Amino acid sequence: MNILSTLNLGRNQIGALGAEHLADALRNNTTLTTLHLSWNKLGVLGAEHLADALRNNTTLTILNLEYNQIGDNGAEHLANALQNNTTLTTLDLKHNEIGKKLEDRLKALMERNGQ
Repeated sequence: MNILSTLNLGRNQIGALGAEHLADALRNNTTLTTLHLSWNKLGVLGAEHLADALRNNTTLTILNLEYNQIGDNGAEHLANALQNNTTLTTLDLKHNEIGKKLEDRLKALMERNGQ
């Protein structure tokens, strides 16, 4: 039996609605460990949907959200979700217009999870 552990959906214009559907699947997922969603115009709302899923997900270890127009508000949703998530060890948020304070907070959360 083949198990999907890595999914690359980069550059697919998924948007916030697509992120919502992915988040629904991630809530109960027990096999996917790596998810690449770069260049998908997720925005703040898409980041919020994914953050909600990260509160419950215990298998995803790598999440790439480069170039998604997430900004500080979306990063705040992710940081709040990661307060309880100890599984995610890599979160790539390059080129999302996130301020230094939130970058530092997210970096500290990822370092904690990497232990």
